[in-house]
Parts: sequence; structure tokens; C-alpha cells
Amino acid sequence: MSASAFAGPCARDAAAAAEDFIRMLRDERRASPHTLKAYTREIAEFLAFLAVHRGGPVSLAALSALEPADVRAWLASLRARALTPRSAARALSALRSFARHLEREGLAQAATAFAVIRTPKAGKALPKSVSPEGAERLLAAADGTAEPWIAARDAAVLALLYGAGLRISEALGLRGRDGAPGASLRIAGKGGRMRLVPLLPVVREAIAAYAALVPFPLAADGPLFLGARGGALDPRIVRGLMIRLRRALALPEHASPHALRHSFATHLLEGGADLRVIQELLGHASLSTTQIYTSVDAGRLRAVYDAAHPRAKG
Repeated sequence: MSASAFAGPCARDAAAAAEDFIRMLRDERRASPHTLKAYTREIAEFLAFLAVHRGGPVSLAALSALEPADVRAWLASLRARALTPRSAARALSALRSFARHLEREGLAQAATAFAVIRTPKAGKALPKSVSPEGAERLLAAADGTAEPWIAARDAAVLALLYGAGLRISEALGLRGRDGAPGASLRIAGKGGRMRLVPLLPVVREAIAAYAALVPFPLAADGPLFLGARGGALDPRIVRGLMIRLRRALALPEHASPHALRHSFATHLLEGGADLRVIQELLGHASLSTTQIYTSVDAGRLRAVYDAAHPRAKG
């Protein structure tokens, strides 16, 4: 959207002020093209709303007469358009910047009307998981991405993320003595909280296969997972692996190491696991942190219902 977008709802002085603001962002603040486009859109849409709301073209005098009630009416119009709180907050931020610019330039006293408005709170983002099929494909593909011991290492790390729900820091924090695990692992989580995580046979086998192939000695108190030169494995290597795998397998962009931990919890809940059990497995201090997965599961169930139930299409 170009600066000409301001001409319709604005008097000439207000349109010129808006154009000057966008030029300032571009030339002085070196704002990105994406930011310039977003600010132009947000300001033009607000001014168009205000022209209808006030019943005439918006001038600098009209902007000086702006009241908090006008801003609240605009926010209500965004909610009516089903704009998310996050998007409304971004739009409000753009308008506040524009209003401050007008005051600095001595063009209009508009900042106060925005200053008293609370920024819409964005809801807590739901964790994004990978489908069970996608997770299985990721684990299978990891077991063949490099020379045998590195492929085995990658497969073991991803197996711990998806098969045991570990954080990447927890998986890479395992010690050499964990290379021959039993039925469970003792994990030190956030805040030093200890938890006992049961291991599926397939996860134990993946760890043991790596430990048997790694060409460097594994000290009992040293890191279990090693990099190509024998040092501790850098988490960036694991993140890079996930990027390569998800692209090769055409999986969603959110398929990250942490998404495998989310998938572990989501798939357990879908399978009927008790929420408190999932809390213990994930090492959450509070059940409220774990309860976000009930929203994920409810969303999936709703999608299945909408797609499958005959009355859902009525």
C-alpha cells in the first residue's frame, strides 16, 4: 500500500503529515519495507474509520480533537472484524508512533488519546505440535542423514524429544553414564527440579545404538551427545538438523526440536493420558502450564467434528 492511500479519508494537511511520517520511517529510521507497508496500512485504515466515525475527511484539527472514545470505537471495529489481539496491538502501536510524530512536529495533539488506551493482551500461543505420522517420519529420516555414528546420535536425540518429552537442553545435558539407560532416566529440569522419565524400548535402543557407535570415549560425567570433533553437541546442530529434515519431508515450519516435546504431550493427551501424569513427565511446576494442552486437544477434536459430523455442515 503506497502513501496515496492517505488521500481518500484525509484532508490535505493530514494526508501530507502521514506521508511525511512514512518517509521519516524510511529515510531516518531505515524501517524495513515490511514495516513501512504495515504502518501505511494501519494508519490509512484508522483514518478511513475515523472519517466515517466523525462524518467527514480527517484533518489535523480533527486529529487534535481525538478522544479516547474514538480510539476505543476503532478497537471495537477491529474486534468486529475478528482481528486477533496481537494484530490489534500492532495496529495500536503504529498509531501511537504516528501520534507522537505529530506532536513532535507541532502538527496535532493526538498522543494523549492513545496513551490512556490499554494495549490488547495477546492470548497465550498454543503449542504447535507435529502429527504422529510427521514425528515418525522425522525420526526415521534422522537415522540416515550422515555417517553412521552421527546418524545414530541424531536419531537418539530426536527420540528423547518426542519419545520422552525432554527439552533440548535436558537431552543434551545427559551424561556419558546415561549411555546405557534402564527403564527410566532421572532428569534435572528447569529450576533444578528433578523428575523420573520412563523410557520406551525404542528410545533406549536408540541411545544404546549411538553409544555403541560413537568414536570418542564417553566419560561418565562428560556429555553423552558429542559433536563431530568430540566436544559437547551444540543445540544449534540439532536445530539445523530439524530445519533440513522438515524441508526434505515437506513438514510445517513450526516443526522444531521443541515442537517434538509439544507433540509428546499432545499425543499422550489424545491417547487418554491423565493431565497430572503429563505434568510430571514434562517437569512443569504448575498444572496450569500443562493445561494449555487441553486447548490443543479440544481444537483438534473440534476440527475432526467439523470435518466428519453430518450436522456440522448444515
